[in-house]
Amino acid sequence: MLSKAEPSPGNVIRQRLLLRKWDFWTAVTVVVYLLLCVFVVYPLVTLFINSFISEEGGFTIENYITFISLKYYRMALLNSFMVSALATLGAILIGVPLAYLSTRYAIKFKGLMQIMIVMSLLSPPFIGAYSWILLMGNNGFITRFIRDLGISVPSIYGMHGIVFVFALQFYPHIFLYVSGALKTIDTSLEEASESLGMTSWQRLRTVTLPLIFPTLSAGALMVFMASFADFGTPMLLGQGFKVLPILAYEQFVSEMGGNPAMASTLSIILILFSTSVLFTQRYFVARKNFSMTGMRTPKLIPLKPLAKTLLTIVAFIPACISILPQLTVILTSFIKTKGPVFQSGFSLDSYREVLYRVPRSIIHTYSYSILSIIIMVAGGMLISYILVRRKSKLTAALDGILMIPYVMPGTVLGISLIVAFNKPPVVLTGTWIILVIAYVVRKIPYTIRSSTAILHQLDRSVEEASISLGVPPMKTFFKTTGRLMAPGVISGAILSWITTINELSSTLVLYYGATATISVTIYSEVFTSNYGTGAALASILTLSTLISLLIANKLSGGKGLSV
Repeated sequence: MLSKAEPSPGNVIRQRLLLRKWDFWTAVTVVVYLLLCVFVVYPLVTLFINSFISEEGGFTIENYITFISLKYYRMALLNSFMVSALATLGAILIGVPLAYLSTRYAIKFKGLMQIMIVMSLLSPPFIGAYSWILLMGNNGFITRFIRDLGISVPSIYGMHGIVFVFALQFYPHIFLYVSGALKTIDTSLEEASESLGMTSWQRLRTVTLPLIFPTLSAGALMVFMASFADFGTPMLLGQGFKVLPILAYEQFVSEMGGNPAMASTLSIILILFSTSVLFTQRYFVARKNFSMTGMRTPKLIPLKPLAKTLLTIVAFIPACISILPQLTVILTSFIKTKGPVFQSGFSLDSYREVLYRVPRSIIHTYSYSILSIIIMVAGGMLISYILVRRKSKLTAALDGILMIPYVMPGTVLGISLIVAFNKPPVVLTGTWIILVIAYVVRKIPYTIRSSTAILHQLDRSVEEASISLGVPPMKTFFKTTGRLMAPGVISGAILSWITTINELSSTLVLYYGATATISVTIYSEVFTSNYGTGAALASILTLSTLISLLIANKLSGGKGLSV
């Protein structure tokens, strides 16, 4: 029997936890803060300061005055908002009805449809743009076919083409978010509205949509931000239609030998507007947030054979159209080419040319991505532990800093890193190291999000028991907690991997000839009208994405990726 003076076993464990884990996890927190200050905060501050530097090296606000006064720049900002808003509207019009059909009705082949939808999302937008050029460009397959019928159709180039590609590329965000919300909605609320005499349309408009509004707005924000930040699609399809990321890139490239102040100014404006959209969305969600018990989730409505077939066809129409770019690049990669012109017949010449001319870009893509994903997994697990188990104002600030690159356009991130590390004492411009840094900084939020999700489900008692037996906190984490986290981390890690191998915007700013990757090489091949080699390289990326998706689905027990 314990005396009153003796501490209880529980207090002993808590004291040991406080004494031992303070050293290791505080050190981790300090290291993470230092790295974020060097590779996120310092480049952003340098970019901000650089936007106020004149060509003579003095302080000026002339760049901002120029932006406000010149219609050229204002129109680029307006174009960015118009394209993003219309793409978001298009994605909602496709994604919401599709999510409602798949969650409320017993249609066929839902698993296949979801794989097609996720596959279209994880493929990079610029590959979609390139594929639609092959299909509906000035001399595209579909364009020629329709013209032979005597019908005149507009080509894919211009603002309408950019919006079309973005809507088809990003509607899976809406579909996945809204599907999750509709599966957990409390049907008693809908039943109550029905008992009050509401029609199905009134119930959907006044009950269902307001209940899923926070989730729908989160998906819409993802679509808007992705469209607002994308560089490749407007560059390939714009043909004179300028958006802000393109202007920032062009200003930066044209001023590489002099003063990149205007590029810095445009980058800061991009950051300000993207973060303002983020805070606006959070403001509206905070005002229109509803809680549900989720005790009575909806059941699938059975359908008669004819109705089931018709609704299945309707649901598969957008899924098939959105997967068309991936099928197009795979098919065209096997078609014979003579310069920029496709010939009749099939061959492996495009793949032979790729392996002969640009094998290094393939090696670079996978080597840089493998190194990045190793850092992301190790760092993401440690950071997520700090965020979940060591909650404080300090870790809350850390979480905020980590999300900054997540909402930054890749072009802006690339410019900020070059502005920061293009001069002594640390010169990283032109090296592969700066590419790896950009990938880790921009893609690690995926891994952190999946790691924090699994940590919330793990009981602290396992770690406490290990430490009470004398195992140091660091060894406890790697031998016990880390192993328990591993299955949940896989989803975010593979998503980070997929988005890394497909990354274009930041790579295009940061690479030079000896560090080119597949995505940059595809971009170059398309601009030089080498469509066969471009299709072969795009097929390699598509196949890598599909294999990664299947691996993630297998390891997660059929649950797939949490996009």
